[in-house]
Amino acid sequence: MTTLRSADPLWYKDAVFYQLNVKSFADSNADGIGDFPGLTSKLDHLASLGVDCLWLQPMYPSPFKDDGYDISDYTSIHPGYGTRQDFEHFLSQAHARGLRVIIELVLNHTSDQHAWFQEARSSTDNPRRDWYVWSETDDRYRGVRIIFIDTELSNWAWDPVSKSYYWHRFFSHQPDLNYDNPAVREEIWAVMKFWLNLGVDGFRVDAVPYLIEREGTSCENLPETHAVLKELRARLDADFTGKVLLAEANMWPEDVRPYFGAGDEFHMSFHFPIMPRMFMALRLEDRKPLLDIIERTPSIPDSCQWGIFLRNHDELTLEMVTEIERQYMWDEYAKDPRARINLGIRRRLAPLVEGDRRRIELMSGLLMSLPGSPILYYGDEIGMGDNVYLGDRNSVRTPMQWNGGFNAGFSGADPERLWLPLISNAVYGYQAVNVESQERNSTSLLNWTRRLIEVRRVTKVFGRGSIEFLKPENHRVLAFTRTQGRDTVLVVSNLAGTAQVAELDLARLAGAIPIEMFGGSIFPRIGHEPYIMMMGPYDFYWFRLRWL
Repeated sequence: MTTLRSADPLWYKDAVFYQLNVKSFADSNADGIGDFPGLTSKLDHLASLGVDCLWLQPMYPSPFKDDGYDISDYTSIHPGYGTRQDFEHFLSQAHARGLRVIIELVLNHTSDQHAWFQEARSSTDNPRRDWYVWSETDDRYRGVRIIFIDTELSNWAWDPVSKSYYWHRFFSHQPDLNYDNPAVREEIWAVMKFWLNLGVDGFRVDAVPYLIEREGTSCENLPETHAVLKELRARLDADFTGKVLLAEANMWPEDVRPYFGAGDEFHMSFHFPIMPRMFMALRLEDRKPLLDIIERTPSIPDSCQWGIFLRNHDELTLEMVTEIERQYMWDEYAKDPRARINLGIRRRLAPLVEGDRRRIELMSGLLMSLPGSPILYYGDEIGMGDNVYLGDRNSVRTPMQWNGGFNAGFSGADPERLWLPLISNAVYGYQAVNVESQERNSTSLLNWTRRLIEVRRVTKVFGRGSIEFLKPENHRVLAFTRTQGRDTVLVVSNLAGTAQVAELDLARLAGAIPIEMFGGSIFPRIGHEPYIMMMGPYDFYWFRLRWL
């Protein structure tokens, strides 16, 4: 029985999302790899956390040269994760607990092991040859940037089987699909329908800016790409209701804006540039980086929403910052060169802020109160650590820490069989940081996070309201109001590690009584004179304003 928490087709505007990788969450059969039966057994934890929608990273068959984003079969479950029946049981159990589920849709490319590519490379006459982008030379589309500058030298790769080059915007083992071919678009829609008919609630759509290539362009954000995406959205709306498409477009906000269209393209898109600036504002103890990017962000259709996050499965990307800002972030947050990868930092939230509970809470408070739907990364609710000695971006993908016992409760396998080693150091090791111990402590980060999510849930203004910054003279204090209709919330945050005082100009709210939202304490009524706010290090307050 489905008991989703909201029947509103715009449910995603109020939702808190939770990102997880099945193989890192819980292993039910002691083979060292998380699976769907294991995930199903942990749904009560996710429901009690208060999140609304689970975002599953790729669960498809794959050679795993890119953590599953190199898909070799779009309509099957990776055998290590279980069967399709296991997935369907998980989905029904998630829905029974009021949890929605979105899955990955990797549009741009497949694995070179996919049957489509194997057919395409087998002969120039093969019916699927034109499903990919081929060339006799590697000098087409010159000037198009290389995304993975640390591993790839070209966007073209030589195929020794068919004696020609194929186009790839990502790794050379991920050939790009040819969306100029109607058969490709038809097949991708068939994939979407397959999973939607099973009951998934939408898709996080990977790497959307790169679907179409045109000579003399950057091959990014082209009008033809938007035409493909609008076609898929129109078909989705015609056949299904209440589903969501979340775009991954790592671009400046003004370049992402077209992916919402007129509300006829994506329902949601990540706001990538806001994330590094949250960390920048924290380290600088200055609100300016955060204000600048939010004020630069264009308005979007009423039915659309930004997705915001602190950390995810990839590096803390520094693509959308200046060279000076990037170097500053590396100097401050990645002093160990092993923490750096590509144009980013491969660390989790807790280690980024040196395990400081106050800073974790402040950043989480910002995540939950700024415009957009927040996305939590698995394990951050308990302050999990990372392992920069692991290759690629696996430092932030280690197994979930359920208890302090054998293998952290993740798996019954021999420790050597785990797909990644557990975090076992004295600070972030599973003996010290785990769900079971934090369940027993009423003041733990886990229980604090539950309360944060609970307060946000009953405050619709955070998901749907406008934002207005107050800009007190003290630049270490970030203050803003969120307003929807007659509801107004005042948010005040101290970005500094020392006590601060700020004078807030709240004259337009004169007569209102601020009620602190976590404890219900009543603060003095707002008048026409400056409102004095004193705050401890990294403190933040949420106030519901009442006119009594």
